[in-house]
Amino acid sequence: MKKIVLLTGFEPFNQESINPSWEAVRALDGWSEAGFNVVVRQLPCLFGVAKLAMKNLIEELQPSVVIAVGQAGGRGDLSVERIAINVDDAPIADNNQRQLIDQPVVPGGPAAYFATLPIKAIVHALRDAGLPASVSQSAGTFVCNHVFYGLMHDSADFGTAIRAGFIHIPYLPQQAAAHPGAPSMALADMVAGLRIAVHTALLVKSDVREAGGVTH
Repeated sequence: MKKIVLLTGFEPFNQESINPSWEAVRALDGWSEAGFNVVVRQLPCLFGVAKLAMKNLIEELQPSVVIAVGQAGGRGDLSVERIAINVDDAPIADNNQRQLIDQPVVPGGPAAYFATLPIKAIVHALRDAGLPASVSQSAGTFVCNHVFYGLMHDSADFGTAIRAGFIHIPYLPQQAAAHPGAPSMALADMVAGLRIAVHTALLVKSDVREAGGVTH
């Protein structure tokens, strides 16, 4: 039986007309190889709703790998996140105009969770392919971290049966054109990077030990 790999991206937010995370993951919809099938879903940029949607997807699909992807305007590389923290502290409102301040993602939950993806192996493979990448030590405190924390909290019930984590990606060039000085990345490179991340998550059993962390 083939493994299920779940990739999620977000709808546009903060007055953007496009979200690179959704454009990148949906390009992989239907991707299938000998040992796995990729399933792609869009998440709303909404506190609470997005976390519940991810939980429902995990229960429905029972994936072996989950990689949630989000936009990080201002970053210039593929940022593989290490840690999700139990804090919602939004710098802007979500798409329902909710701006949560100093609230826990899961009341009573642990302060943080580490990704269970082989994060440094993914970064190593991305760099070997000529793609800028780093291990990020902060997924922020907006809806991306909200979903990331919820994903790790809910997938913990599956023990070692599921590898999960989050990758932030830069603006697309057409977005960066409206934000002078902001870095961007071509969609084709984002898609290639996600392919590498999926293969690495499936094939690498023990993460590599090497320097590669960046605090954003």
